Amino acid sequence: MIKKLTYFLLGCLGFASCAIENDIPYPLRVASISSIEVEGQRAAEGATDATAVIDKAAGTVTLYVNDSVDITRLKITRLVLDPREATIGIDSAVCDNYGKFPTNDFASLDSLPLSANTRVDFSEPVTMTLSTYQDYPWKVTVNQIIQRDVDVYGMVNHVLDVNSRNVIIYVNPKEVPDLSNVQIKKLNLGGEYGKVTPDPTTVHDFTKSQTFYAARHGEDTWQEWKVFVYQTEEGGSTGSSDVFAMVTRATVKGSVQSGKTPTVEYRKQGSSDWNTVPAANVTTSGTSFTATLTGLSGSTTYNYRVTIDGVAGSEQSFTTVAPVALENGSMENWSQDGKIWYPNAAGANPFWGTGNPGAANFIGNLTTATDESVKGKAALLETKDAIIKLGAGNIFTGDFELEGLNGLLHFGRSFSSFPTSLRLYYKYTPATIDMIGDNVGDLASLKGQTDMCQIYIALSDKIYEIHNDPKNRQLFDPNDSGIIAYGEFTSSQSVTSYKQLEIPLEYRATNRTPKYIIIVASSSKYGDYYIGGVGSKLWLDEMELVYE
Repeated sequence: MIKKLTYFLLGCLGFASCAIENDIPYPLRVASISSIEVEGQRAAEGATDATAVIDKAAGTVTLYVNDSVDITRLKITRLVLDPREATIGIDSAVCDNYGKFPTNDFASLDSLPLSANTRVDFSEPVTMTLSTYQDYPWKVTVNQIIQRDVDVYGMVNHVLDVNSRNVIIYVNPKEVPDLSNVQIKKLNLGGEYGKVTPDPTTVHDFTKSQTFYAARHGEDTWQEWKVFVYQTEEGGSTGSSDVFAMVTRATVKGSVQSGKTPTVEYRKQGSSDWNTVPAANVTTSGTSFTATLTGLSGSTTYNYRVTIDGVAGSEQSFTTVAPVALENGSMENWSQDGKIWYPNAAGANPFWGTGNPGAANFIGNLTTATDESVKGKAALLETKDAIIKLGAGNIFTGDFELEGLNGLLHFGRSFSSFPTSLRLYYKYTPATIDMIGDNVGDLASLKGQTDMCQIYIALSDKIYEIHNDPKNRQLFDPNDSGIIAYGEFTSSQSVTSYKQLEIPLEYRATNRTPKYIIIVASSSKYGDYYIGGVGSKLWLDEMELVYE
């Protein structure tokens, strides 16, 4: 009886142990795509930057490709994840060979086995599931641009209808008096990499419509196109143009007869003297032209006109944008609340932020005012040991708050002007990198190397939210589509006396007005990963925006 009771109790204990739940959660590690490239990649129409547009908040990627590739079997040439050890899941139906598609990221095809197959059908958006301890779906959209160019001598304008496959070309009768002798320069109806028959440059008689057959690159299906040429009494220009004014420059875009190069002139309103835009600053493509006016003054109204074949168009006007000075760029104004120092005047709307609110009560301020300056006061950014992690000295346009033991930052302050560079004075004494944060992947190899400072400036359409929690890291991406202009400086060189530095801004769009300015400086470049050398110091003084 006792033996039976013992077996019964053991059985109950065994059952109870099976019912115990493991309540210890897996760590939260957000996975994202940090870089992706495909064959045939190009910029969107009207843009110059071919880099993929990655929205980490939405989990989306948008790319553009030319017509030299088959979008149904598009080869991915680079796919880098954050963290690097995350795995890739993809629908087998969209893979050229699902069994050969890599499950880990790759910086280039050279890092994959020769048997690997990264071709994917991107005719529709593709979902990739990135996995750490959790799954994160990402949608990748590839847009193929079929670039069909029409360029005919004497052309004033044209209409190309892809649906009906009709092309209507208008020419200037003074330049093309005889429609039986039309000179076609370019008519790539099959796309930039496609083919057309007969050769359009050998067809001249357009007293009636002509028929051409075009096929896309890599395809044997020929489509019929009809091309019509008509004379129009419109002059060499449509008489219309658009202008986008910055502070010291403006871009004029308009229409021009094919084969003609316009002369663009401008002057300050009220002046009698015209300035001619240098020929090097005027470009033409088919029936369009772009002229860049430089050396302008801010907050000034200008008149301009476009002249073709000695005939001047009507005068039009624009007003340049006012230059805006950088608030407290001299680093003279500081205030204190308890133990925390702020690089802003007391009672003023804060413009600059630092990580001081998260560090002052534990290890002291990371960024402070110093009399060791070019003039008056300067900012001293110092990397410190925060016991359980590293604290990098930093300053940025935005605000800081604590998110647990980590930082939640917002980059960006209201701004709507067009500087050409950021000028400042700096000193830097780097230490050896002796602290490495968690979940940093390949960056762990930086230990023992010389620390680096970093300063960057960006003009953007939006404010950026930054999380430096290793389990939920979301950092600033300079390639984000919201960035209008960007420039950066990184150095591990020791500079013991103040040195002037100018960081030029590279504008990626010349037709968008910024809404925010982002300036970030750190005594340890990888401070967001809690990587750096304790004792690294960066001094900043006399920061100003340059308009040239």
